[in-house]
Amino acid sequence: MKNTLTSPNGTPASRLAFGTMQFGGRADANASRAMFDACIDAGITHFDTAHVYTDGASETLLGGFLSTRRDDLIIATKAAYDGGSGRANLLGSAETSRSRMQLDTLDVLYLHRFDPDTDMHESFQTFAELKTAGHIRHIGLSNFAAWQVVKAAGIAAKFDLDIAVIQPMYNLVKRQAEVEILPMADDLGILVAPYSPLGGGLLTGKYAKGEAGRLTEDDRYAARYAPDVMHGAAAGLAALAGEMGMDPATLAVAWVTAHPTGPSPIISARSTAQLAPSLEAMTYDMPADVYAKISALSPTPPPATDRIEEQT
Repeated sequence: MKNTLTSPNGTPASRLAFGTMQFGGRADANASRAMFDACIDAGITHFDTAHVYTDGASETLLGGFLSTRRDDLIIATKAAYDGGSGRANLLGSAETSRSRMQLDTLDVLYLHRFDPDTDMHESFQTFAELKTAGHIRHIGLSNFAAWQVVKAAGIAAKFDLDIAVIQPMYNLVKRQAEVEILPMADDLGILVAPYSPLGGGLLTGKYAKGEAGRLTEDDRYAARYAPDVMHGAAAGLAALAGEMGMDPATLAVAWVTAHPTGPSPIISARSTAQLAPSLEAMTYDMPADVYAKISALSPTPPPATDRIEEQT
């Protein structure tokens, strides 16, 4: 059975999560508050941040917005993007995050990325301490390969812990997660909350219109989404959205949620206007024929076996 995150008062995780990476950065305090309120109005109950986002402003702003809604919401953050996943760094990061957000308990604490230099027994013993102290409720893994998740799950079990949720990158032009991550998580009952469902804005169609965004402002994103085939898929999605009278961002997010394993993508934005099309995916149930048309716009990754003749 798939792990279903709930808030402290038992409210289930929403179909989509909202990522606050822009809070205190590209989105100032007023824009951040407006997006938070728009998410609440749309029924979002799952909010995601990280220790390193905008030098702590993301966590601080999010915590300031919670107020009396806190027990209705799932608040997830991440540790150990920098400094390794050893005990001291995890404890320090968790304490800083709790302080910034004025929270006694973090609903989810992720390892932000795999640390090859730290024995995961140390990491999960630390998680066990944090859980016993009531400082965290669930454990997540971000940017882990499938084999790394399985290894982590085995080690976590030694400390009577499990992996509740993972965060891979996944969108129409970044489909590697379909090979092993999504089926692995489905088999183990782990919730998948993929990030970048819009491909850094590529799948909104804005770059084809000459607009600015991460792909024009951040060299990492420019390189990540450089291949022409990705831009071709984005153009195809925009054309299909035009035929359907929909926004391509809505289709891009809904396509991720429509995968048979039921991911819960993390949406994000700089403003409520930019956020609105992604929120529309909360209530859009993608028909199978539309899912197939969109899937055909980008290459399906090869299976995790060379015995391709046995694939059905």
